[in-house]
Amino acid sequence: MKLTLKIWRQKSANDKGNLVDYKVNDVSPDMSFLEMLDVLNQDLIDKNEEPIAFDHDCREGICGMCSMYINGRAHGPDRSITVCQLHMRSFKDGDTIYIEPWRAKAFPVIKDLIVDRSAFDRIQQAGGFISVNTSGNTQDANATLISKYAADTAMDAATCIGCGACVATCKNSSAMLFVGAKVSQYALLPQGQIEAAERVRNMVAQMDLEGFGNCTNTGACEVECPKGISLENIARMNRELMKANIN
Repeated sequence: MKLTLKIWRQKSANDKGNLVDYKVNDVSPDMSFLEMLDVLNQDLIDKNEEPIAFDHDCREGICGMCSMYINGRAHGPDRSITVCQLHMRSFKDGDTIYIEPWRAKAFPVIKDLIVDRSAFDRIQQAGGFISVNTSGNTQDANATLISKYAADTAMDAATCIGCGACVATCKNSSAMLFVGAKVSQYALLPQGQIEAAERVRNMVAQMDLEGFGNCTNTGACEVECPKGISLENIARMNRELMKANIN
């Protein structure tokens, strides 16, 4: 395939960025999107030009590093995948593809397609953990009885990889799906009850401090989430916050 790529280039956080056109030829439909960018970058390096900076790590759809806005959608046109799992057969010969970084005040651009997502780390540090000493005090997994519903629902919430697609997709740049998932995975389990009130208060307060917007229940975050995190987690987070403030 022959493709035209319009890629956001920005030298640093303080520079003004713009879309730059690139032509790529002989693109195999079996290439992943990141492999296609690797080929383009090698071509740029061979021409002594600056390669395009983008985040990537495992390339197995697990880490969520490969965050890009492709043709107006987080992670591209397919559902329930990350960019590294997107294959070029999703496009047609002669297509023009727009590639941009996440657009959110709380995710400032570092360079080209790389944004600073450390706001998510600070939200996690505010309460996304349990202070249980397990060192030398391991217990059998069956020692604490947990219903199948609670175990399954907590595991569903825990599949969130923190890629930020929910923020990039939301018209308000809300992080409530991310925070809701992180709160839910503990709120549903007995191990998370001791610090439940403190956890949800601290994580929501940090989310607001980082400058993320509020949720207006449009549901775009759930649609574009590569792990299909449910909006039910936002409702659960709100209930947990109400309980914490009442108590």
